[in-house]
Amino acid sequence: MTRDVFAGHLPLVAILRGIRPEEAEAVLEALIAAGIGVLEVPLNSPDPLDSIAIMARQAGDRAIVGAGTVLAVEQVEAVAAAGGRIIVSPNRDDAVIRATKAAGLASFPGVFTATEAFGAIAAGADALKFFPGDILGPAGIRAMRAVLPPDLPLLAVGGVDASTIGDYLAAGVAGFGIGSSLFKPGMTADDVAARAAGMVAAYRACVAA
Repeated sequence: MTRDVFAGHLPLVAILRGIRPEEAEAVLEALIAAGIGVLEVPLNSPDPLDSIAIMARQAGDRAIVGAGTVLAVEQVEAVAAAGGRIIVSPNRDDAVIRATKAAGLASFPGVFTATEAFGAIAAGADALKFFPGDILGPAGIRAMRAVLPPDLPLLAVGGVDASTIGDYLAAGVAGFGIGSSLFKPGMTADDVAARAAGMVAAYRACVAA
């Protein structure tokens, strides 16, 4: 049985790269209404800690808010102080993983090889983010799924859209990080809501098939 690192939400992580604090509440509500309850604000967005704090406060128990592109231990501490609950990185950094767990947050490090994957597991990762997922592809993930702990959630991130969800699920992926196909700077909350609803429908259809 897969660990429930998504706290009951669908295993779809909205990557909100470029979001601004003034957009945070409207985008949060649009995503929740569409059925997406796990949100990541990359730290290379404008004033990311402000957006995280706004969304974490607004969401309460309705969603999990965290940070992406976390590269240093001090960033983990800042995200925790802002109310973030998930730390997502593009890479495996054992110090960041250990700091994340020490802060009581969930750790989703990025990996690409079996060596990186097993190192991240040893450091305490709660889930593994295969990035860039479209380069590794379902075949590469399927090969590693065979040797990884069966209860460890795997996420595909990078180049994933509604048309490819089924292929990755068949390869053993539990969830997805969805970026530009869901949110780009300048989109309205209505735009995000429509894209999110389409992604949720595609995911549910693939799971039910």
